[in-house]
Amino acid sequence: MNYKGDDSFRHNKPARLGVLIANLGTPDAPTTSALRRYLGEFLWDPRVVEAPRPLWWLILHGVILRIRPARSAKAYKTVWQPEGSPLLIHTKDQCEGIRTELQKVYGDKIVVGFAMRYGNPSISSVLDEMEAQGVRQLVVLPLYPQYSGSTSASVFDAVAKDYAQRRWLPDFRFISHYHDFPPYIEAMATHIEQHWAKHGRNRKLVLSYHGIPKQYLLKGDPYFCECHKTSRLLAERLGLNEDDYITTFQSRFGREEWLKPYTDATMKAFPGQGVESVDVFCPGFSADCLETVEEINEENHEYFMEAGGKAFSYIPALNATEEHISALVALIEQNLQGWIAPKNDPAALEDRQARAEKVQKQLEW
Repeated sequence: MNYKGDDSFRHNKPARLGVLIANLGTPDAPTTSALRRYLGEFLWDPRVVEAPRPLWWLILHGVILRIRPARSAKAYKTVWQPEGSPLLIHTKDQCEGIRTELQKVYGDKIVVGFAMRYGNPSISSVLDEMEAQGVRQLVVLPLYPQYSGSTSASVFDAVAKDYAQRRWLPDFRFISHYHDFPPYIEAMATHIEQHWAKHGRNRKLVLSYHGIPKQYLLKGDPYFCECHKTSRLLAERLGLNEDDYITTFQSRFGREEWLKPYTDATMKAFPGQGVESVDVFCPGFSADCLETVEEINEENHEYFMEAGGKAFSYIPALNATEEHISALVALIEQNLQGWIAPKNDPAALEDRQARAEKVQKQLEW
């Protein structure tokens, strides 16, 4: 096997710390063909759909990728911006915010980049860039606060698969979750309080998380428990009683049972139960995307109002707010502890190059 090498390596090349943030992904355009590529990559991941591969391949290519791309493209067109999808825009902004803060401490000795698990920029392409920039110590942060095999572990799989093909590996740290990280809880609470101060507070706070199949929970995935812990800690910080909030799960796919209660069913039932005004926030989404902008603020908004609701307010994701960036930087710095920023002064680099050349001459003897 031919392993990837750093073609730009030289002994006087500066070494750097690296931070890679990763999110789920986005199609390249709101078109049927782009959605077919994106969904084909996403839904073929065995971490996402745990089904026998031959049977799933027939279902995916024979049915789903013939029908769903056109529907998804139509939905993406409603949220697409000139700069791209909301998820891409916000993740870029988050990366820039994190880079700005970390460079205040580490200067040019740190490299911060972002990648998408599915679609572009790919994890492999960004790792190529980081290797070329001399990254020898790397922290990877998937932007999924609550761990699931279908999200955080899938990012790890992609990074591990890439490094299995590289000759030289960096020191490596992986942040698998941060569902109860105090600065993250504080960032959400502050964000919600700011929304309430500006727009008023409704009767019930709905904390909607992306769903996963129930069988994943029964097989040991901790996601359900971590979502509820996040909700509990956030409610405690906000001073809420049990009747003031509810944890729900959205975005189910297929016919099998997923985590309950379902967000859409909850919205349809609330008015009949006397809950006529709601605020909705999605703690598991680090950035606004199709599932928040279109599914929550449009589809579920409509379900609630049609069922007799009086007031619906969507609280945006944390995105690149100051509080969120501060929380993510604190999390990254916690995981950088013990790593000393490389000493890249010119004299030391040239001395290292001279020593290397002296040793290399011995190979010619």
